Amino acid sequence: MSERTAPAPIRDPSNERAIHPTSGWAYFVAFVGTMIALPVLAAVTGTNDPAVAIPIVLVEIALFVCLFGFFIVEPNMSRVLVLFGKYRGTVREDGFFWVNPFTSKTKVSLKAQNTASETIKVNDLAGNPIEIGAVLVWQVLDTAQAQFDVEDHYTYVNVQLEAAVRQLAQNHPYDENSGPSDVPNLRGDTTEVSDKLQDMIQDRLDRAGIRVLEARLSELAYAPEIASAMLQRQQAQAVVAARETIVEGAVSMVEQALANLSARGVVELDDERRATLVGNLLVVLCGSAPATPVLNTGSLYN
Repeated sequence: MSERTAPAPIRDPSNERAIHPTSGWAYFVAFVGTMIALPVLAAVTGTNDPAVAIPIVLVEIALFVCLFGFFIVEPNMSRVLVLFGKYRGTVREDGFFWVNPFTSKTKVSLKAQNTASETIKVNDLAGNPIEIGAVLVWQVLDTAQAQFDVEDHYTYVNVQLEAAVRQLAQNHPYDENSGPSDVPNLRGDTTEVSDKLQDMIQDRLDRAGIRVLEARLSELAYAPEIASAMLQRQQAQAVVAARETIVEGAVSMVEQALANLSARGVVELDDERRATLVGNLLVVLCGSAPATPVLNTGSLYN
């Protein structure tokens, strides 16, 4: 019976260390000057002795290798220095520097960057298929974490952004008519949804030492297979809402008209005539077509 291997312990997050390397100008002048001076000196003195020529060649090779220690840091850029597998520190100040030529110097951008997710299809809280996409603004906060704690922080951002967008869509309805009223909807509560999306992405990107500056939805629509049906539903809801407003206004106008007629004593109306007047006014005010006047030569009772 084989024994189960204990899981490897979780590695602590990396921490960025600032390092301030020596300016490279003095070394550049010294190295290049020596590389030029030695052959010139040997040629002028006419030295052909191998005991002198071989050391000069070795020194030239060593100086040439030292040239690989020079590097430039541009504004809003950084260099992560690793020497023989050991993290030495991160250079954030811009300029021209020199370090041990065997040190690897990896560029890591400190600039704000945009990442747009692809438009993906996912079901919302009510189960309706929707198409959704997002835009993310981010920048590297800890270069050591971005370099050592994830494989590729650019790919990591893209994958985690898509995962967060999917989770957001599944936890919220598309609009206010698709889910519980106490849950923010994607279409109407844009500020709350954007804040929620930013928090979700930030929790996922903390491992990579990345700070989220802004996150917002860039695409939001019903999936094509239900878009026409949902459009009809929205149109019906708009018509119902408009009719409710019209009826409410018409009732108020009729009420005001009856009150004015009674207050001014223009005409005395019994219940039957009042009902007829109310019906005619509501037809005129609530009708979708223009009213057609009718000349009545008789009375209400004959």
